[in-house]
Parts: sequence; C-alpha cells; structure tokens
Amino acid sequence: MTDQTQPMEGTPLIAPSTTDHPMYEQVVEACRSVYDPEIPVNIYELGLIYTIDIDAENAVDIKMSLTAPGCPVAGEMPGWVADAVEPLPGIKQVNVELVWEPPWGMDMMSDEARLELGFM
Repeated sequence: MTDQTQPMEGTPLIAPSTTDHPMYEQVVEACRSVYDPEIPVNIYELGLIYTIDIDAENAVDIKMSLTAPGCPVAGEMPGWVADAVEPLPGIKQVNVELVWEPPWGMDMMSDEARLELGFM
C-alpha cells in the first residue's frame, strides 16, 4: 500500500496558475498591493503567492506561503490578500489557503525583489 500523502512522482509541488484567464493580471496586481510589514517588497515579488486559480465563474483560489511559519502576521496575511482581490469587478469569491509545502525559499523571489533587498 502506498502513502497517499506524497504527491505522485512528476507532479509539480506548486500547481500551475490559470495565467490564460482574462482576470489573471488584475488578480496579480491586487496581490502586488499586499506587503509583509517587515519586508519592503510585495508578497507577489517575494514569491509567496504559489498558485492563482480562477474558474469560469471568476471564483479565485489562491495558495500562498509565508517566509517562515512563525511569521507574526501568519494569521492575518491571507485575509489581506482576500481583501485586496475581492473588490475587483467581476470576482465572485476569493479563497486564500496558507500552504507550507514546498517551503518558501529565497530562490522564489523575483529579480526585482532580490534587487530591492540587496541580494543582487
């Protein structure tokens, strides 16, 4: 019997986003308006937004992580993301899920974030 909690071999750890949805860029821009209070870079450029899934009815599911499980705003940040995305015209509902797999790493940051934080 196999362990069902492990992803199948070849399954990506981060599910792909629905980048072809007409509202995808607007949702990304809304995510870019959310900042970790301790880091002067938005959470999208930090690589904390793992997946943006938008269905045909414009319901949005976002999977995100944090820089560390003990992050002081861990309980609040998913709500900040939902509050940023929900007001977009046409959005039906927003569900933001905090995930810890794969763990966030500095390699997930965009070049802009690395530059801003002095890592380049």
